[in-house]
Amino acid sequence: MGVAQSLGLPHGKGPHQAGCTDVMVGHTQKGLFFRLLYPCIPQAEAEQPLWIPRYEYCRGLADYMNMNRKWCAPLLSVTFGSCRIPVCWNAPFKSCDSKYPLIIFSHGLGAFRTVYSAVCAEMASRGFVVMALEHRDHSASATYFYKPVPETPASAEAAAAEEEWIPFQRAQEGQKEFHFRNPQLHHRAGECIQGLRLLQDIESGKAVTNILHTDFDLSALKDNIDFGKVAVMGHSFGGATAVQALVTEPLLRCAIALDAWMFPLHNSLYPKVTKPVLFVNTEKFQTAESVTKMKRIGTLNSQTKIITILGSVHQSQTDFTFLAGNLLNRVFETRGTLDPYQGLDITNKAALAFLQKHLELEEDYDQWNDLLEGVGDSVVPEAPKRLSSL
Repeated sequence: MGVAQSLGLPHGKGPHQAGCTDVMVGHTQKGLFFRLLYPCIPQAEAEQPLWIPRYEYCRGLADYMNMNRKWCAPLLSVTFGSCRIPVCWNAPFKSCDSKYPLIIFSHGLGAFRTVYSAVCAEMASRGFVVMALEHRDHSASATYFYKPVPETPASAEAAAAEEEWIPFQRAQEGQKEFHFRNPQLHHRAGECIQGLRLLQDIESGKAVTNILHTDFDLSALKDNIDFGKVAVMGHSFGGATAVQALVTEPLLRCAIALDAWMFPLHNSLYPKVTKPVLFVNTEKFQTAESVTKMKRIGTLNSQTKIITILGSVHQSQTDFTFLAGNLLNRVFETRGTLDPYQGLDITNKAALAFLQKHLELEEDYDQWNDLLEGVGDSVVPEAPKRLSSL
């Protein structure tokens, strides 16, 4: 490709400047933690947030990759620690006459809330509010919550709260992987729905406390989200989570599954997937069994689409494809033969065309409808021809 070093995260191409903030609600593991990306009022000197928010995530990534924390975490920190996301941190929310549609985003195994910033910022720049969850089912490389210290007066509670980290976990030896992953899947889908309910609470005028105490006013969301236009989206394990949530929650109109890991879905779920799903696959990840499951969903709804982006790999739909240099790219295969920006462009345009149709948006995203049929450069209909044996 001739890219000497990392490329940097792309800016959103839409008419809006993307802003973002972090929100944590509740003082237990059953609370909610997410990054909110949204159309904002541009700020001249706005801070751009770090891509890896805390050093603990480097340790978590080392654990996920089964590598020694002692050398791997510092290496990840040196490589990615100074990378920033081209969005305005805590910028004021930009109200508009017509309400914004909502996307709830679910990350993949070993990821966390910032790993899909390129996709999420693009959607925010196009006039979506995006809730990028950080799941607490032990599938994130790392995450945390604040638990109150006992016998602390309520007024001092936030200051005295104590961090508790939730580590990444693998299935135990001898434990069947499905029996470990399926409950996680339900937990994750539950968090997607919990996030939707939280935004509905804000809509109804309920005061919601962000215990991270950022400068962003959550009540600014009131009267600005269109709850008739809600989609769920995710990558890998998050793709399966999106399908599970779509079946469970009536308000979700459609799902976008990026290189979905179909394995954790129970067979009894498939007949219930009657709403449209867009499966955007990469060329080298999917198995024959996984593809069969996607096609099974496709038989229930003619609006369900399956496309594959040629020259892409599983990590092509994450930010790693832009930020990993050549050495890391070779070791971890974060990049395929297709230019990462071109790959992201196809993913985003297909997603926008799909959302235009199923959320009934008044935009011009239908100009990319051909992508939904697998027509265009580096995209083909249906599943990849080279299936993985994973």
